[in-house]
Amino acid sequence: MQPTPILTTPSAPAWLEATRRPFHADLYAFYSSLLGGIVTEPLYMQVPVDDHLVHRGDGVFETIKTVNGRIYCLNEHLDRLLHSAGSIDLAAPFDRTTLRALLLDTIRASGRRDHLVRVILSRGTGSMGINPYDCPSAHLYILVHKAAPPFMSTHPGGARLVTSSLPVKAGFFATIKTCNYLPNALLKKEAVDRGADFAVNFDEDGHLAEGATENIGLVTPDRRLRVPLPGRILPGTTMQRALALAEAGPREGWLGAIEPARLTRHDLAAAAEILIFGTTTNVTAVTTLDGHPVGHGKPGPVQQHLNDLIQREQAAENTFTTPAFT
Repeated sequence: MQPTPILTTPSAPAWLEATRRPFHADLYAFYSSLLGGIVTEPLYMQVPVDDHLVHRGDGVFETIKTVNGRIYCLNEHLDRLLHSAGSIDLAAPFDRTTLRALLLDTIRASGRRDHLVRVILSRGTGSMGINPYDCPSAHLYILVHKAAPPFMSTHPGGARLVTSSLPVKAGFFATIKTCNYLPNALLKKEAVDRGADFAVNFDEDGHLAEGATENIGLVTPDRRLRVPLPGRILPGTTMQRALALAEAGPREGWLGAIEPARLTRHDLAAAAEILIFGTTTNVTAVTTLDGHPVGHGKPGPVQQHLNDLIQREQAAENTFTTPAFT
């Protein structure tokens, strides 16, 4: 075995080039407050190993969607990002106006109109210890990358959902979007291992919680839209918008009522429709639960109606979309 080489500064770029992989083509633009600018070369989209984001998961983030050059629910995502940061006493290195401008500049630098934007506030570089006060200042990273198509566009027959026994996060951590996503990653792993598209877990009292990166709701046979009560779930921006859009349902006759509630496995199994809400998934129909058909085993009318409303809103110029290109 040959000795491991010690790379010098002149040889480092050649080493970086050797790490290039096909998936790097999906990374479009990256802003780093450490670099003080934007890079479009994926090999330079790096985070330092002594950033507490890397070795402690000490940071918060948001994932934002752009559709045809319009950013969906930008203000709502920034609200949640700054709320999450405040909840862990993480002071953002920029004010909201500057943060918004940097995000728009990074999107424009990507040269593309459809993508996802990952905005990360980290505790910052400082030490390999755990003490947050070792970090002189927070860092901001913005990554613009390829978005997968909405789930229903590639899976028109709907999604396979399984129920999991993995524990949910504690109340405080459940309601803020931190970068410690190990429970979420394990939930997604379980879904894949069991041949499903998504998995959902329940709290210690048996009440419905959420998926790996998604909120879950259901429609009862008498057309009531029910979602879990806040407290043990992350309040998803897509779910919140869907609930707001659904308020017209009782008036227009395609929905009976909207009810936040404590939902059980029995409620889920008895549902006429099960819905998945997410930034990347929009409103997705669940057609099998633990291998059994949901309702009639095909996407239902409430999912179809809400998903259509969300997609129309994403494409429109309105309060909830922000132009990235002018």
